[in-house]
Amino acid sequence: MQPNTPLPRRSFLKRAALAPALMAALPQLVAAANKPETRPQLPPEEATILFQGDSITDAGRDKGRYYPNDASGMGLGYVHHITTHLLGRYPERHYRFYNRGISGNKVFQLADRWADDCLQLRPDTLSILIGVNDYWHTLSHSYKGTAEVYENDYRALLKTTKESLPEVRLIIAEPFYVEGGSAIDGRWAEGLLPYRKAARQIAADFGAVFIPLHSIFEKALEQAPASYWCPDGVHPSLAGSYLMAAAWLEALGVK
Repeated sequence: MQPNTPLPRRSFLKRAALAPALMAALPQLVAAANKPETRPQLPPEEATILFQGDSITDAGRDKGRYYPNDASGMGLGYVHHITTHLLGRYPERHYRFYNRGISGNKVFQLADRWADDCLQLRPDTLSILIGVNDYWHTLSHSYKGTAEVYENDYRALLKTTKESLPEVRLIIAEPFYVEGGSAIDGRWAEGLLPYRKAARQIAADFGAVFIPLHSIFEKALEQAPASYWCPDGVHPSLAGSYLMAAAWLEALGVK
């Protein structure tokens, strides 16, 4: 969809009516994906919040701008939406945000840079979205990894993290695809499923907040097509990034 192309009136009214329903569904979708004891909770009044992942998290950030709360260093994706919301909503809190997502990364590549890009920053809250490349690159880059490798590497990474930072609060976002995107074919439904299941189980085992992004985008498709939310099915649009941020904030009980 071209951003400046006007919608037909009927289509516009339909989307306008569905928008509140989509936002209203977020609390139920997030709650259903988490244990009852995983209660929404803001980071403490003085906190370091770190985002880790692949290109979805990276979102074109300027890697030379690595200081906290630097606008260019946040990228143009969901991390930007989250940080601007929290910094604007809670000026009395002392939040330090870092984005260390790197395009193309898989779990083992996070591990390769974890000491510098995570542990030395000593985050109080650590948010990770990783997994789509662990599957996608088996289709397009001759990568030989499997869902079992993904799960084992992910667990090892979090074990190392908890040993170094026992009080860190973990947020694990579900790897996802959006049906109808240009990069998505019939292999994805079955192929990504074990990675999604692994991420959910890892979140439960490590007491992490889990953000069910795949279910959220499925719900969003009731309102608008993949071309609106995530044109290639992997990299979200501005609207898709906003939706991801809204889900993340909902998971932390932020209004």
